Amino acid sequence: MPNPDDLERQFTLLTAAARYDQLRMRDALAPPTEEPMDGDDPELRPLSKEEALELLALGEVIMRKASYGRQLTVRTARATGASWAQIGASLATSKQAAWETHARWLDEQETNTRSEETP
Repeated sequence: MPNPDDLERQFTLLTAAARYDQLRMRDALAPPTEEPMDGDDPELRPLSKEEALELLALGEVIMRKASYGRQLTVRTARATGASWAQIGASLATSKQAAWETHARWLDEQETNTRSEETP
């Protein structure tokens, strides 16, 4: 059974999204029967149980990778002088919500970087 931790190591955000999209499209377009029909396109057959579970796990992987990428981009925006109000506007939220969501992670990253630099 696929699990997000294993798939996270196996896929990049791009490859996870491509596989997710492939499975999601098949799931959306496949007939609502488990029985393959004569002459059916293999790309339109219903998902197997394993593929359905993979689709769920890939959704989690994409959320994790996108979230981490968002944190890194907020860090970059702050490092280049963006205010919390500007970051909040870019995320369609308030400056307070942006700060509450990201400030602790940014502080932890800064602390970790300083501790790694200190011999």
